[in-house]
Amino acid sequence: MALFVSLLLVLLGTQFPNTTLALAEVHPVLKWLVAFLDVFTIPMLVIFFYIFPDGRFVPRWTVAPTLLAVGTQALASFVPSLNPFTAPPLLSIPFALGLFGSMLYAQVYRYGRVSNSVQRQQTKWVVFGFAAALVTLLMAILLPMLLTDYNEPGTISSFINTTGLYVAFLLMPVSIGFAILRYRLWDIDFLINRTLVYGVLTAVAVGLYVLVVGGLGTLLQAEENLLLSLLAAGLVAVVFAPLRDRLQRGVNRLMYGERDEPYKVLSRLGEQLESTVAPDAVIPTIVQTIKDALKLPYTALEIKETEGFREVAAAGAPVGDPASMPLTYQGETVGRLILSPRPGETAFSSADRSLLNDLSRQVGTAIHAVRLTTDLQRSRERLVTTREEERRRLRRDLHDGLGPALSSAMLKLGATRRLLPPESAADDLLVEVREDMRATVADVRRLVYDLRPPALDQLGLALAIRDYTQQCSESGLHVVVDAPEQLPPLPAAVEVAVYRIAQEALTNVVRHARAHSCTVRLEHVETPGRSEVQLEITDDGLGLPAERPVGVGTSSMRERAEELGGSCMIESVPGGGTRVLTRLPLPPE
Repeated sequence: MALFVSLLLVLLGTQFPNTTLALAEVHPVLKWLVAFLDVFTIPMLVIFFYIFPDGRFVPRWTVAPTLLAVGTQALASFVPSLNPFTAPPLLSIPFALGLFGSMLYAQVYRYGRVSNSVQRQQTKWVVFGFAAALVTLLMAILLPMLLTDYNEPGTISSFINTTGLYVAFLLMPVSIGFAILRYRLWDIDFLINRTLVYGVLTAVAVGLYVLVVGGLGTLLQAEENLLLSLLAAGLVAVVFAPLRDRLQRGVNRLMYGERDEPYKVLSRLGEQLESTVAPDAVIPTIVQTIKDALKLPYTALEIKETEGFREVAAAGAPVGDPASMPLTYQGETVGRLILSPRPGETAFSSADRSLLNDLSRQVGTAIHAVRLTTDLQRSRERLVTTREEERRRLRRDLHDGLGPALSSAMLKLGATRRLLPPESAADDLLVEVREDMRATVADVRRLVYDLRPPALDQLGLALAIRDYTQQCSESGLHVVVDAPEQLPPLPAAVEVAVYRIAQEALTNVVRHARAHSCTVRLEHVETPGRSEVQLEITDDGLGLPAERPVGVGTSSMRERAEELGGSCMIESVPGGGTRVLTRLPLPPE
């Protein structure tokens, strides 16, 4: 299709004044050549509308008017009296309307019933170019008819009219070129690739030759010197091969990415994975690296689970029918890559597949490592959650069961003493037993308090934080708490982590920040696919020092958040102060 359109545009150019027509007037013997070229021009234009953009005649009956156009044009070129376009109006008008109407109908029919989304966009560009050219051409014809002095030679209006006419004709090849090159269909990539390489190479070779011959010739005042020509030719021959290789690599990288440099792609992927700290950022990094390296419109990665594959990262938008490539580790399928070929390509080349095969081995290993890290983190979260839930159960049992039982036993011992005779030997023993039980009750109470902050069960998380801020206010710090009155039921581990982080952060504000005010914001955030608790504590104190050691309190805050798969960020606030932002995810249940 690209070669067909190129030939059509060249033939159209031969039909303009001051081109081959003027040459035929000077040399009458060339009239047969002009007529021969004219035979193909109009028929090829008709065929273009019947077969663009996929090269097939749609509808099938358009073959008949094509043969009619070829035959009539052949007769008209060599026997002008038989030209149907110059015949009487009763014949020429219906013939022209029927021919051009069928051309328009073919494109409308194709657009509505045959073309896909890309082909429709191409049709729009071509129709736009021809419509704009037709409108401009009609204006160039009608304005001189309406304004008598509009097209007088030498006037500004004549210059504008002529310029507009040629710009109108230029819109047609420009629109066709954009429609073909923009979507890079029909395997035209190879043609573009070689054209860029050898076009630039030719320009450089000619420029180098002219520079050597012309520059040295002027410097040495030597004209038509054979030695200079040989020197220039030798220099061009020396730089030709390395320059071509360098240009070829540059053009390939421009069109296909880095598929011809697999070692470089693997090395860059390794560097990016090494610099990626968070496990959840590894897979998006892999997807983006593959997309950029091969210049693909869409890349996605799916991880295999019990019920099937689940997409975990994607970049770009899918185009056409994406291809799937399995990812394995030690013979086990751990996931798969979903890849869309470049626009205009229906499948990946052997060079693409070779690079993808090399990448898939590295990606499979990385996914296996990510799965192990994720499983370890989930196990850690389950351990912490189970531990805190068990502590909450133990505290409830000790507080509501063992504590009252011991208190009841102490009351019974007191009643037993009153039943004994005064100064009985058993009375001293009962006093000793009651004191031991009182110490046991104190130990149980201490265990209960150590297992879980009592304020969480007595007041709830929000009120427990408010209660602690009131204690901080006694030191002169003005604390504002922004928290909902009622939070949804939270896991015990999340409640303890939020409360302990708030305690540690407020303690640091009181001891080190020298702040006048502090804001505590607690909220439950719901986003698609994620639910979390956010705790933000901001003060107007000194901020973080430039060089500060990592303290035990700061480390414990981060560890508490990371144990539950969350994060705790501590940073200075512009203008003074410190901000502690904690995010803790909540399980779906």
